[in-house]
Amino acid sequence: MTLDELRTLDPKDISNWPRQAQGLALAALLSVLLGLGYFFLLGDQLDQLNQAKQQEQLLKQTFVDKKRQAVNLDALEQQLKEIDASFGALLKQLPTKSDMDTLLTEINQAGIGRGLQFELFKPGTEIRSAEMAEVPITIRLSGTYNDLAAFVNDVAQLSRIVTISDISLTPATTGNRLTMDATARTYRALEPGERTGLPAQK
Repeated sequence: MTLDELRTLDPKDISNWPRQAQGLALAALLSVLLGLGYFFLLGDQLDQLNQAKQQEQLLKQTFVDKKRQAVNLDALEQQLKEIDASFGALLKQLPTKSDMDTLLTEINQAGIGRGLQFELFKPGTEIRSAEMAEVPITIRLSGTYNDLAAFVNDVAQLSRIVTISDISLTPATTGNRLTMDATARTYRALEPGERTGLPAQK
């Protein structure tokens, strides 16, 4: 059928169209119906199917990760034991409550041994966590730059963990001396009776 013949067909008189034209019209109508059915009926289901496929991929990846962890479980448990041992060794470096006075004396002696003059040495309020207590100590001391640097190094070499932070250096009024303001922080292990979660007492 030619294009001119299709143009001459009367849309109101489809029953008298040639069979070939009726077949084309029927195919076009079926295509439109299928398209609308796909859009209205299958569109949501296809979206759900795509979401399910994405969920399947996620679950597969989770399964692979869990399987890898299960295969490496012995190695992970050994690693955990090593971490616990290292943590225990670090805890042993923390002074106990009875060792604190000795440690404070050692810090003080480290400064005096370098010829430094303490103007302030004030232990602050303990800050407690689940396993340990942090003890900040506000210090102000004066001396030469080299002696102050040697003091910081001496404190770092103590057998117990002590850190120095918030360092501020200002020139002293006389000579080549400096005044250092800083906060020394040491940490002590909590004793079993102190692990109650209560705030530290002054």
